Amino acid sequence: MATNDKQVIFSLVGVGKVYPPKKQVLRDIYLGFYYGAKIGVLGLNGSGKSSLLKIIAGVDPNYVGEITRSKGYTVGLLE
Repeated sequence: MATNDKQVIFSLVGVGKVYPPKKQVLRDIYLGFYYGAKIGVLGLNGSGKSSLLKIIAGVDPNYVGEITRSKGYTVGLLE
């Protein structure tokens, strides 16, 4: 798919995640990715890295905030 490499094809606005009873692992995450972006996520054990990646990949629908995906693009996740 031809695209402008400066076009944001995926964005997160104010994304957060809380596990019961009240464990907040993500709060107010704002990210945007350009076509062809490759990302790395670093953090301590239990800091929400896997939760963030599952939300980005669309595997976990239980979050707050807004995610926008451009049509025709997908996000892959290897576990």
